[in-house]
Amino acid sequence: MLQVREATDADVDQIREIFIATYGEDYAYPQFYDTHVLKKLVYADDTLLLVAEETDSERVLGTAAVIMHVGAYNDLVGEFGRLAVHPDARGKGVGGLLMEGRLERVQDQLHLGIVDNRAAHPYSQRISAKHGFACVGFIPNKLLLKRRESLTIYTKHFGPALELRRNNPHVIPEAYRLAEMALANCELPRDAIADEASPAYPHMDAFDLDELTTEGYASLLRFERGRTRHREIFGPMRLHYGLFKLRVRHSHYLLARQLGEIVGAIGFIVDEVERAVRIFELVSFNNEPIRFLLTELLQQMPEKWGAEFAEVDVSAYSPRMQRTLLELGFVPVAYLPAMVFHETERLDAIKMARLFVPVDLEGVVLYDSSQPIAELVIRSFQSCRIQPRVAVAIPDIALFAGLNDEQIQQLAAECTLGKYADGECLFRQGETDQTIHLILAGDVEIQAGTGEKNLATVGRGECIGEMSLVTCGVRSATAVARGAVETAILPHEGLLDLIRRRPDIGLNVYRNFAAGLAEKLRRSTGEPPAENG
Repeated sequence: MLQVREATDADVDQIREIFIATYGEDYAYPQFYDTHVLKKLVYADDTLLLVAEETDSERVLGTAAVIMHVGAYNDLVGEFGRLAVHPDARGKGVGGLLMEGRLERVQDQLHLGIVDNRAAHPYSQRISAKHGFACVGFIPNKLLLKRRESLTIYTKHFGPALELRRNNPHVIPEAYRLAEMALANCELPRDAIADEASPAYPHMDAFDLDELTTEGYASLLRFERGRTRHREIFGPMRLHYGLFKLRVRHSHYLLARQLGEIVGAIGFIVDEVERAVRIFELVSFNNEPIRFLLTELLQQMPEKWGAEFAEVDVSAYSPRMQRTLLELGFVPVAYLPAMVFHETERLDAIKMARLFVPVDLEGVVLYDSSQPIAELVIRSFQSCRIQPRVAVAIPDIALFAGLNDEQIQQLAAECTLGKYADGECLFRQGETDQTIHLILAGDVEIQAGTGEKNLATVGRGECIGEMSLVTCGVRSATAVARGAVETAILPHEGLLDLIRRRPDIGLNVYRNFAAGLAEKLRRSTGEPPAENG
């Protein structure tokens, strides 16, 4: 028989054995193999540490923790972590009992619980889902163990959290679908508003870069914007914690100076073990230093700090900051409803991440409830990589003629990359395929009929498969690669969703589509080309 109870110092040796058996010798945080560190966790006021014990033998088979108040300004957020079950006890329901024990003890003290589940196996994802946590994000390659591992993020709300939530967040289109999925998973109204109009903060170089000193600390405390009244970036600590505590916690600030005066600062935490950086605050006298500070820090991350991963939690009501981060290479990876307590209400947050190494998804195993959001985030990272190439090709494609630069970027963000060897079929006549191909490199032969007669050869800068929009995806011809071919693949679902959100793009696309069909009909009947005007 198993029982779950709070850990005591007598359990420390067994907890240590569980961590070693679970993570091996290559764990990124070997301090959790240190009995002195574990004893501190037992007695820490802000940590609940539980064990699952076999009552007959008094053997500890599993352990789990909740780190309380991980947000700033007493956000009433708890992180459900350190769930480890001894390999000998897996399959006995130990993880589920530990989750129940944690919920029973802390749900009256929190508004929001967050679980970062490893994606190397489905066990903790399944436990989270079965205990009412909802999947709201997927973070590729965040955790460093033997290699960089991916995480899924699950949340659960308690007490009046959702009653206090501010509705109608304004998010950039690149985060809109993620917001809708997360809100639906949390059984909340899908009330996010796609903001296409808000521009990024301007790039200005009229500043000198400096680091925080005692002198600078006093000046920054006078800033209100970005600190309490209009917070755009959220984090686990802030300026008001005091300079000494910031230094102890390995936090840093870069300062922007103009004519010797401090006009802005960006705060960040460096995790040298994980080779990761987290931005937790950005304060400024006005809008001008914001992009300068972000750009300078991004340059330092891999060069000075050896960072492979960076993350930031940004307000879901600040589309200008979202847009700025996106342009600097950050991708929306999680949407957290009612994450931050601010004055008398709770605000949604968007977690955005940037990788300085290639995305590696080897070994990722996803539970069913994690799959849709993970696929969306993975596509976003893929789109971020190919988006510049697609954007260059789109203006030359008749179907997308007349789109401006911003509209082209939105369209390019819906594409993924396809690679085909010589002789490989992109699609076959008669098959159902809900995609359009924009050829980025190579030549494609279009064939039709039982003898697969060659109708045409198309190349870079051309579009194929657009007729599937009106044939319900049934292909009227076969497309075969001649040599190596790369295409940007635009799924019908992505295009139609974009058109629903952006009727201005849809008007252009359908007008061009109709013009193209009319021209093909004229050619088939032998009519002369239509005159302009």
